[in-house]
Amino acid sequence: METRRWTNPTQPQTLQIAVFLLYINAVFVAIYGGLFNPIGLLLIAGGVGGGYGIANEKRWGYTLALVVAGIGVLFALHDIISLMFAAALAALLLHPQSRDYQRIWFR
Repeated sequence: METRRWTNPTQPQTLQIAVFLLYINAVFVAIYGGLFNPIGLLLIAGGVGGGYGIANEKRWGYTLALVVAGIGVLFALHDIISLMFAAALAALLLHPQSRDYQRIWFR
């Protein structure tokens, strides 16, 4: 029986932190009005979906998380705090340890 999980403690630290940042970012987008904006809804769904996909070692989850991180960087250029979180998420996902792990283990 295959288990589904929201976090995966067996993954490298870079991917674990990226999953937490994806979830936290989705919550903050929802709190600050993203529920009433089509782009905000896509960022919320993409963040939760990407985090869930990474936790379950799915290649589509990693790709979705990269897209959400890229969009987050583009939309956060006017706010330094949001830009720092978006850049940290992108850096964690593009870190060599994360890329190697997903290339080897993700399905």
